[in-house]
Amino acid sequence: MEGMPQTLSTTSMVTPCGFSPHLHSSGEQGGLIFQDGNLSSASLDALIQHLIPTTDYYPEKAYIFTFLLSSRLFIEPHELLARVCHQCIEQQRLDEPVLDKARVRKFGPKLLQLVAEWTETFPYDFQEEKMVGHLKDMIRRIAPCDESCFSEQNKTNNLEAYVKWFNRLCYLVATEICMPAKKKQRAQVIEFFIDVARECFNIGNFNSLMAIISGMNMSPVSRLKKTWSKVKTAKFFILEHQMDPTGNFYNYRTALRGAAHRSLTAHSNREKIVIPFFSLLIKDIYFLNEGCANRLPNGHVNFEKFLELAKQVGEFITWKQVECPFEQDPNIIHYLHTAPIFTEDGLYLASYESESPENQVEKERWKSLRSTILGKT
Repeated sequence: MEGMPQTLSTTSMVTPCGFSPHLHSSGEQGGLIFQDGNLSSASLDALIQHLIPTTDYYPEKAYIFTFLLSSRLFIEPHELLARVCHQCIEQQRLDEPVLDKARVRKFGPKLLQLVAEWTETFPYDFQEEKMVGHLKDMIRRIAPCDESCFSEQNKTNNLEAYVKWFNRLCYLVATEICMPAKKKQRAQVIEFFIDVARECFNIGNFNSLMAIISGMNMSPVSRLKKTWSKVKTAKFFILEHQMDPTGNFYNYRTALRGAAHRSLTAHSNREKIVIPFFSLLIKDIYFLNEGCANRLPNGHVNFEKFLELAKQVGEFITWKQVECPFEQDPNIIHYLHTAPIFTEDGLYLASYESESPENQVEKERWKSLRSTILGKT
């Protein structure tokens, strides 16, 4: 992603979620600039206006997602909602003493649909009291409504959950390998996790695959040469090759594209599974955001950039919504979440206890760890 040009080429761009407003092949409409049938740039005011429904217009779902995802780079969510509500009030004359009930009945459901899509996709926006206040005011204007549907908006898992799970699985694998006292048992544990990693690859769970490989590549594990000599490593090397960081993870990205294509044409939930290597996904999104300008030289919002951002985030949300096809085993779930794991120092101590240090540096560290952890000299 480094060295990315300041704008994205419309010819190479993949438009997410089927969003291709067919207003013009190219040119301008209402302050929106189109190229090859795709919205490429616009002023922030024009983009906000394009978001607002009317009695005979409703924005495309993909546009709603793309704009709401990226708008926070320019305007706070509560400020955006305030502007949407204000323009709705003006356009639909909702501040008049006597409302045109027929017009409100046509417009009201569209506004509520927009709000529903917003709250479902970005629920954390509505933790602010200002957001809820704008909603209540608008709802009071268009129709009596049960406002309880906006009371519980914390429905999505945060990013930290993915990172914590990756780290836990990585350390759990390393712990399980280092714990057994006998070399044969350690080798059996390694081979077990190689099989688990291979199954993760087969079903498209690249995040857990990378966590398992990372756990087996941690220094306290990789230094166990006598243990590894008892392992059939061919399958492990194949998996390592798939997740090799060379060429900006070229092999992994190829496998991910294959899994994504399989998901699109799948006939079963098992074939729909795509769990990307999460840390790399976040890195890609970060560099896309940092490497492309938010605004063009003419002051317009660089909407092409946001289409690509929406494509990547939208794909992840689609994959996240796939229902797990596997029956959950309570015992396994309990083990994964509660099994004790060693710290890095604990892993090194267990490793040295299993296979003695090979050099003076390792001997000094072993002695120090025995003193601090075991209280032995």
